[in-house]
Amino acid sequence: MTAVRCIDLCRTYRQGDQDIKALDHVSIDIESGDFVCLSAPSGGGKTTLLNAIGGLDSPDSGEIYIGDQRIDLLSKSELADLRLRRIGFVFQAYNLIPVLTARENIEFVMQVQGVPSGKRRDHSEAILDEVGLAGMGGRMPAQMSGGQQQRVAVARAIVSRPDLVLADEPTANLDSVTSDELIELFKELNRRHGTTFVIATHDQRVMGHARRLVKMLDGRIVGDVVQHAA
Repeated sequence: MTAVRCIDLCRTYRQGDQDIKALDHVSIDIESGDFVCLSAPSGGGKTTLLNAIGGLDSPDSGEIYIGDQRIDLLSKSELADLRLRRIGFVFQAYNLIPVLTARENIEFVMQVQGVPSGKRRDHSEAILDEVGLAGMGGRMPAQMSGGQQQRVAVARAIVSRPDLVLADEPTANLDSVTSDELIELFKELNRRHGTTFVIATHDQRVMGHARRLVKMLDGRIVGDVVQHAA
């Protein structure tokens, strides 16, 4: 089953008096349960493609499907609902709410989804345990290391068991040991739940873990290699 399908995506940005092609006729299929890295130098198009897949940015032309649902024609409210229920996001800067505890950051997603408070607490504690943060739900983000904050961000991304997790440079602010631990966590979640992971990175260590490595340059896909068998 195909988790993501992009057909002939184009996206151009205006920078000063120049037009920059962030996506230049990009087509890609990603199968359910895959573990994919998008690799590119800065400005190569990997983040633009990730944002388009996640409905955070709209292509100028082309088609995007999540499963069998075409998303590039959805309204903003429909996209928001899609992201809430079907896609998890992990960002470079963690994007935790600083005035909420780790548990409350995770529960916030479920609260928006209308999950009852008792169930929210039980589920958030279980997710914290799954990402290696058992007993740390009461800590504020400022009381946690960068690696711990990123694990909270991962917990928040998977709390609703999305079909797809999109991660944009998730190891950029982490040391090498913590980066390796995070990617091993991604791989374990991929194996355990069959969640599809698409990671935009220029971290060579992360690329080495990918089942499939897609290389981009100047808004185009210039390489697509299966590195490890499923």
